[in-house]
Amino acid sequence: MPVSPSLDAILARIAAAEQAAARPAGCVTLTAVSKQQPWEAIAPVVAAGHRVFGENRVQEAEARWTGRREGLELRLIGPLQTNKAEAAAALFDVIESLDRDRLALALFAAAQRTGRLPRLLVQVNTGEEPQKAGVLPADADAFLDRVRGDLALPVEGLMCIPPVGEPAGPHFGLLARIAARNGLPVLSMGMSDDFETAIAFGATHVRVGSALFGARN
Repeated sequence: MPVSPSLDAILARIAAAEQAAARPAGCVTLTAVSKQQPWEAIAPVVAAGHRVFGENRVQEAEARWTGRREGLELRLIGPLQTNKAEAAAALFDVIESLDRDRLALALFAAAQRTGRLPRLLVQVNTGEEPQKAGVLPADADAFLDRVRGDLALPVEGLMCIPPVGEPAGPHFGLLARIAARNGLPVLSMGMSDDFETAIAFGATHVRVGSALFGARN
């Protein structure tokens, strides 16, 4: 396959972090964050064989991936409006930003209409930041009970974005504890600046954009 030096470098860092944390080789999946990137930056990563990509907006992802979708896993990592729930369910394999009852109900209704529902992660606002999406940590258990119990939605894990300027480790540790007590195996945490720390705290998926593609326009 063609070589993507930046992809190879990130995968090598992930492998080293797995080894340093005494975790099995290959247990962490790289989500290549392609949002706001030109296709010229993304194409070499696809050509090199990478298959998991993260997007922030439904319409942007539709424009970028229509006709290029086969064989890829697309993950929605940005906030989702309820009126875009059906379009998101049709396009994405995983939605990582489930964070409120209205959105859970919209996704449930979309599944009833279309027969398709992506796998889901619940976003937790570990820093309790008022401007940021996500369920508050104190409310996470009850929210998970509702969406998994009442609606039988396929929640497989949790996602978080730690506050800028704070050590990320405590936030990753908090997310891991919430996941463990709820029996959730998937942890999407860690980005370009802190994904090695996230791997040490048990991340199964890391979301890397700028370190892979360069700065966004």
